[in-house]
Formats: sequence, C-alpha cells, structure tokens
Amino acid sequence: MTSVRALTVTAAACAAVLATALPSSAINSYNATPAPERTEVGALVATWDDDGDPATPDRVDWVCSGTMVDADTFLTAAHCTSDWPDNVRFHVSLDQDVQSGLDAAAKKHPGDPAAQAAAVAVPGTAHTHPAYPGPASDTHDIAVIQLPAAQVKARWSFTPAALPTANQLGKLGPQGLNDTSWVVAGYGTQEAVNGPGGQTHPGGGVRMKAPVTFNALNDSWARLSMTAPQGNGGACYGDSGGPNFAVIDGRSVLAATTITGDTPCYATNVTYRLDTPGARAFLAPFVKLP
Repeated sequence: MTSVRALTVTAAACAAVLATALPSSAINSYNATPAPERTEVGALVATWDDDGDPATPDRVDWVCSGTMVDADTFLTAAHCTSDWPDNVRFHVSLDQDVQSGLDAAAKKHPGDPAAQAAAVAVPGTAHTHPAYPGPASDTHDIAVIQLPAAQVKARWSFTPAALPTANQLGKLGPQGLNDTSWVVAGYGTQEAVNGPGGQTHPGGGVRMKAPVTFNALNDSWARLSMTAPQGNGGACYGDSGGPNFAVIDGRSVLAATTITGDTPCYATNVTYRLDTPGARAFLAPFVKLP
C-alpha cells in the first residue's frame, strides 16, 4: 500500500511531481466525472521553502484533498499536514479547478508564492492528530485546517458535509454496507500510465468524483473497491484526505477519508472511518458531532 498524498515519501517531491503533471483531471480516468456540485470538497494548498535558501522563492502547490465539515473546519489527512519544513503555510481552496487558478496566478504574480496561494485559497491553521502516526490498527491519520470563516464565506458558497453518527458504518453490517451507494471525490491524479520513462500519474488539480463499492470494514478502516469492470472509479495520488460519501437512509454522509491504496491506483481505496471513537474524539473540539 502507498500513501495517496505523494508519489514519493516527501511532501516537496510530491508537489514537484504534481507541478509537472499533464493537463488536469482527477480521480481515476475511468468512470469518473467532474464534480462542480460538490462545493464542500476542496484542495489543500501549501507554500514552503523547498531548498533552504532564503534568496530563492518558496514553492506553492496543491497537495491533498479534503472537505468542509462546518463553516470554518476543513477535514483532511494527518499525512497531508506532517513532515513539512518549519515554514510551511497551509491554505484551502474550494475552486473547481485549482491547478488552472495556480497557473494563472503564477503568470500574474511571478516569484510570489504567497500571492499565488491567495489567488485561489484562504490561509488556515493545521491541527494534526497528536498521536499520528499510530499503529497499523489505527494510524490516527486525521487532521483539520481551521479557517477564517468570514474569508471562506466571502469566496465560496457550500453546505458542510454531514459527518456520521457513532459507529454508523458498523451498525449497517456487511450487507447494509454492500447495499450502500458510495462516491469518492478529490483533486488527485489518474491511475498509472506506462511511458518511455516508466509509470507516471497524469492530471490532478480539478475536483472530480467516481463511484466506488464496499469491500471490507474493520475497527478503523473501510476498504472500497475501485475496479473498472464493476463500474467503479477510484482515488489516486493527491486524493488523500478527500471524502468518501455514503448514502445512508437517503442522506449523503461523509463516512471516511481517503488515506492509501495500491500503488498504480487500480484496485482498492483504503479509507479512515469517521464514525469511530478515536476519530470522533479528535473532531469534537473543532466541529459539532451528530
């Protein structure tokens, strides 16, 4: 399994790959569609010094996905907010096409990453689960970005995602989960493409969605199938922290967040459950829980 924040182990390398990606798309290329209506789903944008030289400009790029769960709280993954240089600054954008916005801002504000980030996003403060990284049974891979609500409201209109009730997935049981409609959303890249230089993951930076189906559930994780023959799409690099919605009792619920999966992004999306005691305990100080 591999983290779907990055193609490599470092955030800086991740952003470098994303910055040189092919024209934007997101989620897997099969069975996926744009998601302009998912206005609560956003991209995590970072600015940071990637070479330690204060004489050179900082970098700016979108690095992960996430979801607004109230007026000022953006839910994402802990591995998206960890292992950065000390001077990293996080921002959140709810634009449909973040990559095009950053491209335009780079032309308008050359050498000014702060202005480029401000063109597409609002600044925020990251709060990473203090126990991350935990054991495989529960890595505590969850984080939030607290945002200035007035700035968010001035730029975007959205309805926050509905979080699940305590053990809502567990109470459904295997048959109920199999019968549930699931959708993954995010800004990530496409599945692996073979080329002269080896495998690449094209695209990224545009909000997309795709159907997925239930595979397995344990104490902290929901595994979702994203195999094309079953009509599924799926998550890939850059979709980390993004939402996996389940329609439960006729209501779309943010059931879990994308964390990891198979390296080529073809088979399984491993997602962090939000209905567990650990996830709810982390979220309780930031958002009203159902």
